[in-house]
Amino acid sequence: MSENVSSTDGPSDLADGSLPNNPEGQSEAEAGRAASVHPSELSLRFPRDGDGTGGGGSRLAETDRETENESNVSEGVGDSGEALNWTPSGEAEEWHQIPFNRVDYYRRLLNENRALEDWISSETSALPYPRWKVLTGLRERQLGSRAHFVYEACGAIGFVQRFDLQYRLQGHRGCVNSVYFNERGNWLLTSSDDRRGIIWDWIRKKPVVQFETGHRNNVFHAQFLPNTGDSTLATCARDGQIRVTDLRALPLRQISKRVALHRGASHKMAMEPDSPFTFLTSGEDAVVFAIDLRKDSPASRLVVTRENERRVGLYTIFMNPANTYQFAVGGQDQFVRIYDQRKINRNQNNGVFKKFCPHHLVTYDSKAAITSLVYNHDGTELLASYNDEDIYLFNSSDEDGAQYVKRYKGHRNNTTVKGVSFYGPRSQFVVSGSDCGHIFLWEKSSCQIVQFMRGDWAGTVNSVAPHPHLPVMATSGLDHDSKIWAPTSQTATDLTGLKNVISRNKEERDEDRSHHTDVLDSHMIWFLMRHMTRRGQRRRRRVPASPAAYAAPAAPAAPAAPATPPVAPAVPAAPEAPATYAAPAVPAAPATPVAPAVPATYAAPAAPAAPAAGVPNADVIESPSMSDTSEDGETQDRVACLPS
Repeated sequence: MSENVSSTDGPSDLADGSLPNNPEGQSEAEAGRAASVHPSELSLRFPRDGDGTGGGGSRLAETDRETENESNVSEGVGDSGEALNWTPSGEAEEWHQIPFNRVDYYRRLLNENRALEDWISSETSALPYPRWKVLTGLRERQLGSRAHFVYEACGAIGFVQRFDLQYRLQGHRGCVNSVYFNERGNWLLTSSDDRRGIIWDWIRKKPVVQFETGHRNNVFHAQFLPNTGDSTLATCARDGQIRVTDLRALPLRQISKRVALHRGASHKMAMEPDSPFTFLTSGEDAVVFAIDLRKDSPASRLVVTRENERRVGLYTIFMNPANTYQFAVGGQDQFVRIYDQRKINRNQNNGVFKKFCPHHLVTYDSKAAITSLVYNHDGTELLASYNDEDIYLFNSSDEDGAQYVKRYKGHRNNTTVKGVSFYGPRSQFVVSGSDCGHIFLWEKSSCQIVQFMRGDWAGTVNSVAPHPHLPVMATSGLDHDSKIWAPTSQTATDLTGLKNVISRNKEERDEDRSHHTDVLDSHMIWFLMRHMTRRGQRRRRRVPASPAAYAAPAAPAAPAAPATPPVAPAVPAAPEAPATYAAPAVPAAPATPVAPAVPATYAAPAAPAAPAAGVPNADVIESPSMSDTSEDGETQDRVACLPS
């Protein structure tokens, strides 16, 4: 999580790349003119009063206060600690000199500032003129001439710039990985690392239903099935299971059943609009399943994502709302793939209908990945968020291999599988969380940041969910709660501290790229964890021997027993459990001298002597847990995976 910042950057900073002058930066403006000083002077001169016209000085003065506190040195103190005072002499100005290393520092700082501003302002344009005004809209609504006031208010930039935190919904015991509103918008469904789901009445801030999902690991996605009256929902998780929960069965019986299993984590599902029975799932095993709950075997393998015969693990999937035969997937490479369910042919381009990628990432030397993608409201645009890269907008109707049309910068997507979404009834804005713990909202057509909020105190915002009808938004992240946002602020945001956060995000991203090293593929990690889990299960199935069993064979009395008929006196040689060995003295009655040799050794472990003597055995204590892995024949499918 980034630290508190206190600069006052506004939207104009991003629009034209310039920053306003202020009195605080006038003296530093002359520092920006250090290039005019001859190198032989080895000094930087400060005038008594700056004229405030130096562009470099005004840019330097707008640097965030946090950066100034950490890096800048006081203008009035030299390296030797002596004060530098202004001493006017009539009309002339006295100049004071400081060492040349300060010149290098100011030049470097100035160059970094200019580079950051150029990077932010590139590929952006001016904000569009607002087509809807709140006062005009209110008047027309009162007169009855406009019936869609709330619909238009959701897409108004004035409301977006007034978003503020309303309250938190606390109930989970782990990180909240997904938030989704139902179709009517009165309920909010959340899922978490605690493997539970909670349905909230978010207006009253109370949980309606809390249920166990049946997963064995972190639940990544939970969503209501359309047209089911909010009674049926689907979940996917790190254990690879796809489960369907029937809320009408509560609390009489087990309400969750498994309908599919990926051989790797499953992060996202794609619901078919208006269908209560069918949806698609994706997993890190590169498989896309088509689920039809009307069938006896609901899951059928639709496609395996490949690139040059190599499987590409998937993180995200989304169905085109205007053409439900088409769906897009993204995962562990840089390509956005669009499939058409009617035209999937493995012999032709591995079944891919279209494939998009930013041209500079086609031959990217680092390992790029797509963590989330989503269609807009009418399916004409496709938004993709790249790991440790930017967010790109594509026209879904373009030809195969087309370049992106918009690019959104400033956030950071590195540590988790982060979501991205459109906001507004006509998808006027782009919204995403960030590793710095903030929420970014961009105006879609201009690519400018219009809202910037701190959304997670633990470090990362992972999921954002716009309300289907109201100017409301829900978010979640590493905090153990979800948050509700609404446009209730008295004033529009001034984007305080934005430049400092963007600078830090870019610096960390560039540093990680320079030290990038490939790690084990996630599917390989899943395979290793699965192997270790099965090995542990086989060990627990074996009946363990008690400590007394290993003490008895160690005594040499057992081999000598057949040679000497009076075996009974030799039994007390194990003094640690006399009660256990007193009972097996009965086998001395048989006439055959051979039998007491072997049964005497194995009769001791048959009695629970070790637990009775207060010596616990870890394997014996854990053996009852085997019943947990045998329900419904799912023993071979249970996976113990890495934490998120």
